[in-house]
Amino acid sequence: QLLLVESGGGLVQPGGSLRLSCSASGGSLGSATVGWFRQFPAKERVGIASIMAGGTTAAYADSVKGRFTISRDIATNTVYLQMNSLKPQDTAVYYCAVGRFFSGTAPDPGDYGSWGQGTQVTVSS
Repeated sequence: QLLLVESGGGLVQPGGSLRLSCSASGGSLGSATVGWFRQFPAKERVGIASIMAGGTTAAYADSVKGRFTISRDIATNTVYLQMNSLKPQDTAVYYCAVGRFFSGTAPDPGDYGSWGQGTQVTVSS
């Protein structure tokens, strides 16, 4: 059974950077479409980035385009989310998950499963 674990969250000042990691056991992320999502308090989870199975093609939500970059490391079976120029409105719990397909647009949570437990990102001065 595929198990995902997110890490790398924390407190950062506006304009700063963080790199989130999505590590997997029980399966290969190299051959999977993987998405990153975030959830604001009392709001639904929304997709922000995804990477195509077996490749490097990625898609982003407009809210993070140009600031966030999704990538994968096959050797460590990890997918990363590099977050730059962070804003207070990026404060949320961030999750990764595996998708049934790559849509080419911001990922839809309904198409994803094997969710991790999430990691908190707080952007504040």
